Amino acid sequence: MASIYKTFTSNDIVSKRDLLHEAIPLTGTIVSGTYSDENIKVYPAHDMFESVFDYPYLSSSANHIFDLTAGFASDSGLSSSAVDASLLPAKKINIYNQMAQILVGFDATGSVRNFDRDGDLTGGNQLKEVFFVNFARLLTKDEIKKQSFSIQFLTGGTVSAPTDSLTIADYGALTSYKTNSPAGEYGILYTSSATPNANSGVGLLYYQAGICVLTASIFDGDASDYIGPNGAHGAAAADNQDTSEKLLVSGSISGSADALRNRLENISFNNTIEINSTIYFCRANNNEFNYSSNPTYLSQSQIVVKNNAEELPVAFVTSVGLYSADNELLATAKLSEPLEKNPTDEFTLRVRLDY
Repeated sequence: MASIYKTFTSNDIVSKRDLLHEAIPLTGTIVSGTYSDENIKVYPAHDMFESVFDYPYLSSSANHIFDLTAGFASDSGLSSSAVDASLLPAKKINIYNQMAQILVGFDATGSVRNFDRDGDLTGGNQLKEVFFVNFARLLTKDEIKKQSFSIQFLTGGTVSAPTDSLTIADYGALTSYKTNSPAGEYGILYTSSATPNANSGVGLLYYQAGICVLTASIFDGDASDYIGPNGAHGAAAADNQDTSEKLLVSGSISGSADALRNRLENISFNNTIEINSTIYFCRANNNEFNYSSNPTYLSQSQIVVKNNAEELPVAFVTSVGLYSADNELLATAKLSEPLEKNPTDEFTLRVRLDY
């Protein structure tokens, strides 16, 4: 009698979880030069962000890489500046609040928290004027791997002839990441020359959300270190009107995003893909699965693969089916070649389902 089904025991099923990582390098030539900005999509109707693609965005081959936007808190000193309504000051505050609501959450009074430089959420050293880099899920997958992120900007001189560079990364995040965000885990970003401490952070990186938050003051370190419209760089005016923070007041949101993008040299990180697997050990003992239920296995009540009655029965296994308790086929695994089975053999087939 041919055995068709065999019930798994608890010892036959094992579950496991694997984390796979893929290196993601993004060069500044892609985001600010290679395609003469044809891969940059702007939205004049609302002007709240701009999107960067790896190819001209009208092409069917284009993949969305990330979005750029900027904003400031309602209690920022910039919110009280005299700003032309056409420069969308209210939308800049709305963008900041929307991001803060998702990434930082609310305080005990129900008010949206501001981004906190050191991540302790005590209201001390806050990030009130920021740029946002929102990476596409296509790149980050399940999350960004901790302590793998770096972003590099060109500084000084002109866009075409910079004189220096600034590297920002999540140094030490593997052991010092924060967990007090409603969006998951995040790390503090530091410049390569900074000694990590409560006041030296220049941004935040939310690993599961795939969002990088950068303080607008990253280019304002000294008198020759500012970013202006379209990435213009040089000595700040005496009234400090040319700092990147002031750019948020005097420029549109897309203009602020453009200024940052034109100074972007490289971004690199490793993404993380979580693969959950269930492994089924399909065991065929010597007295099992030696016959086939296929109608062609028999001819006039004789097993066609036997030359005489004295020979042992034999079957050739070509696939394994996984069934529900109601005998409903759920999955099929195919062998690369038929596997002979007879009463003198036993074997175990390892079937893995990834999801």
